[in-house]
Amino acid sequence: MFLMEEDIAFAVEALKKGDIILYPTDTVWGIGCDATNASAVSKVYALKQRADTKAMIVLVPEEQWILNYVAEPKPKVADYIKGITKPTTVIYESAKNLAQNLIAADGTIAIRICKANFAQQLMKAFGKPIVSTSANISGLPTPLCFKDISLDIIDGVDYVVRSEQEDTLLKQPSAIVKWEKDQLIVIRP
Repeated sequence: MFLMEEDIAFAVEALKKGDIILYPTDTVWGIGCDATNASAVSKVYALKQRADTKAMIVLVPEEQWILNYVAEPKPKVADYIKGITKPTTVIYESAKNLAQNLIAADGTIAIRICKANFAQQLMKAFGKPIVSTSANISGLPTPLCFKDISLDIIDGVDYVVRSEQEDTLLKQPSAIVKWEKDQLIVIRP
């Protein structure tokens, strides 16, 4: 039997080498890489056949990590995050310390605090945020569980996490919100 600790160790090794991984998150399975490595981020865009002008999400394991990657996080956003239960990605202004090809042209970055056990342990072991984008080719339907992920994606990553592959619970993408002029804008409910 493959242990989660071994899976995390292999995934961390792949991330350190600039490789891309396929892993479970608090929402759908994600294609991920080191969010500070522009070359790795480029590999994810290439695998997804996605224009690098279309932003991807960055996962962090806990709220205080956001301070390392956003120049001036607004207190209202922190208060909002504390009150939600659904996985929610927040678009922040003034991204910093991340791969330039992850940051939108307007300087924003989409970040989600991921509360899933595997992903949290992975990020803490790696010590950096991880890119998370749905495990599909751009324009195709988002797979809602591992068995729905295409072989093009599975064969295209450098490491496939073994943990949670048998989970057949159908998951949904996160909500996406943004604060503009002290007003919450829901981009994806």
